[in-house]
Amino acid sequence: MSKILTITLNPAIDKSSSIESLVHEKKLKCSSPKFEPGGGGINVSRAIKKLGGESKALYLAGGYTGKFFSDMLNKEGIDATLVEIKNHTRENLIIYDRSSGLQYRFGMPGPFVYEAEWQKLLSEIESVSNVEYIVASGSISEGIPEDIFARIAHIAKRKKIKCIADTSGNALAMAVKESLFLIKPNIGELSSLAEQEITVENIASVADNLSIKNNCENIVVSMGPEGAYLIGKNEKKKFTPPSVERKSTVGAGDSMVAGIVLSLSLGKSIADAVKYGVACGTAATMNPGTELCHLEDVESLYTKIS
Repeated sequence: MSKILTITLNPAIDKSSSIESLVHEKKLKCSSPKFEPGGGGINVSRAIKKLGGESKALYLAGGYTGKFFSDMLNKEGIDATLVEIKNHTRENLIIYDRSSGLQYRFGMPGPFVYEAEWQKLLSEIESVSNVEYIVASGSISEGIPEDIFARIAHIAKRKKIKCIADTSGNALAMAVKESLFLIKPNIGELSSLAEQEITVENIASVADNLSIKNNCENIVVSMGPEGAYLIGKNEKKKFTPPSVERKSTVGAGDSMVAGIVLSLSLGKSIADAVKYGVACGTAATMNPGTELCHLEDVESLYTKIS
């Protein structure tokens, strides 16, 4: 089994298209849509595959949309384990307005998930072996308790697996109390965690205090086009990518996490891993829709990160 297990509680079919111009009360003609499997951990696994690595994806899905979702994963060659649910997997819509160059992202709520279904997913995590990293990423569907990421982190800690949590709100606040290996909040999410306003100037000190308080080994603060700030036990570094033409931000954060965890699984240092992750996240923004990162872009950007 792969050293990396990704977990997705609320996957989505990402449907992307474009229009000439966004006008209200008018029937708008869209370009042929592109369908891709998406959602936190799924995007991490897909990006790892694009980077030449391997992972195992564990996810919840159901209904006719869930079958379509699983078929798309299989076509991409993603090693995956489905925990089937009764209700339909959600669909998201990404629309690019060609006249303005703006992108609109419509995120749908997830299906209701019954207790027996999410409990089965936890049982699947309990049964894994030879896994070094768990990446629990994305949002939570209705019916799943807010402490689900904390429960996953607790299982990982007991099994001596390094857990990376990439979520937000109360789910993240609960998870960081379980001695996580790494979290990747943006500045807004870090402000919520620390319960104070965060600026670029005080990121390091606030994240450092938060790390000590919650025994979180590494915090990687995502700053969009400004790159990322690593606050680890022994080092603090900011990684700034070069300016690129941004076509879409969909999956940029997931691509960053993919680059980080893949590098770590190959024995790279945390600093090198975050630098590679920043290259992956930046590379993802260079592609339209939900394409994630391309290896050739990542390799080119990596050498230009300061």
